[in-house]
Amino acid sequence: MKEPSEIDNLFAFDNSYARLPARFFARLAPTPVRAPKLVQLNEALASDLGLDAQRLSSPEGVAILSGNAVPSGSEPIALAYAGHQFGQFVPQLGDGRAILLGEVVGRDGVRYDIQLKGSGRTPFSRSGDGRAALGPVLREYIVSETMAALGIPTTRSLAAVTTGESVMRETVLPGAILTRVAASHLRIGTFQYLAAWGDQDGVRQIADYAIARHYPACAAAPNPYRSLLDMVIERQASLVARWLLVGFIHGVMNTDNTSISGETIDYGPCAFLDTYEPAKVFSSIDVRGRYAYGNQPRIAHWNLSRLAETMLPLLAGSEEDAVSIAQEALAAFAPKFEAAYMAGLCRKIGLQQVRSGDEDLAKDLLARMAANQADFTLTFRRLCDEASDREPQQSARSLFSDPASFDAWKARWRQRLAGEEGDAPALMRTVNPAFVPRNHRVEEALAAATTGDFAPFRTLLSVLAHPYDDQPGFEHYADPPTPDQVVEQTFCGT
Repeated sequence: MKEPSEIDNLFAFDNSYARLPARFFARLAPTPVRAPKLVQLNEALASDLGLDAQRLSSPEGVAILSGNAVPSGSEPIALAYAGHQFGQFVPQLGDGRAILLGEVVGRDGVRYDIQLKGSGRTPFSRSGDGRAALGPVLREYIVSETMAALGIPTTRSLAAVTTGESVMRETVLPGAILTRVAASHLRIGTFQYLAAWGDQDGVRQIADYAIARHYPACAAAPNPYRSLLDMVIERQASLVARWLLVGFIHGVMNTDNTSISGETIDYGPCAFLDTYEPAKVFSSIDVRGRYAYGNQPRIAHWNLSRLAETMLPLLAGSEEDAVSIAQEALAAFAPKFEAAYMAGLCRKIGLQQVRSGDEDLAKDLLARMAANQADFTLTFRRLCDEASDREPQQSARSLFSDPASFDAWKARWRQRLAGEEGDAPALMRTVNPAFVPRNHRVEEALAAATTGDFAPFRTLLSVLAHPYDDQPGFEHYADPPTPDQVVEQTFCGT
């Protein structure tokens, strides 16, 4: 295997996290792989980051993206963190299969982490092999890039490479590495790790770092740490609302998978709804439905409560005052979530200025969808045509097991819609995607990729890059699965 070496001038690294105390991470280089090959490079993202896509796709670039070479200016580290996993606290988790190469400042002036996921064992690997299989790498690539195209805060995928090596999961699978880009990899679990060791100075340092990197305005607040907590709560409330509005299920909302920056992070057994079922679970490891679609707001609040616990010594001098401040901050989550979710839901049915009764109208549609096994994405997309005065080419009523149930709701909705100004169908098309990563399409693409055929993956990626656009010739990518195509479970890949 090729030993790590230095390659000059490809990344303009400025590594702020590596300048924090050594107990926050472990320094080590990625483990080289046998025969790396580039599967996909996100050229548009590379340009946004000020990177040379041509050099990244060259042999020297692929060597970096596979962990076979360490670029000049990189300070490779594996981050330490803890976390509640399905409600059970684990005091030390950390990057067991990921290496943060360093940080770059994009053309937008924002600082971004460049991380290799699947790059070998670290001190935090426990019994893991530190590697990633091709399927989960491509799943994260597909879904994270779709989320970005949908306008939902998310980590991004810069590149995917195969390693020329196999990994053992339930069976032998081809190995791969994802290059992930994030506003940071700070998690609630980062705070928990330091708090679990009684490291109050460390909690303060990481809170100061989070403020400086993500919420600089908090530094001028009367209580900067209360302001930080408020901002994280607000970001998470908005994020989870946006997940629900597109039918997204994260699948593993552990505290170590909850980002301080408010990005969607760690796409494991994630999935999108087909039929609307609030209790729907896809993750094979979520046997009790803790992270079901409709349970995600409650879990977000629970996770944020764990963050608040770690910050109590920062919030006030006495525990009683600190608890009071934390409770007041956490009490804002539910109204912030409800406001974001209901405003978004009303926009999905064409109501821009919410009036009395609008929320009930929207919730009634969801109840009828659930009772009639209506497809989530298609129902809302077809409403865009139902909102016009023309007869729709494809009626939403055909998606309901009892079409009369939709007809009764539609009559009330059209009456309310008549009071709206502007082009309701056009506005609705900007919030109701035609295309999401249908689980059966994702599985088809991943199955083909494991045999060496990446064409389905690339086609799906191309379609999902424009989720709100009608795309003649690709309409079948919007179709729900036939009974034999239904995906019941998705898997984490670790």
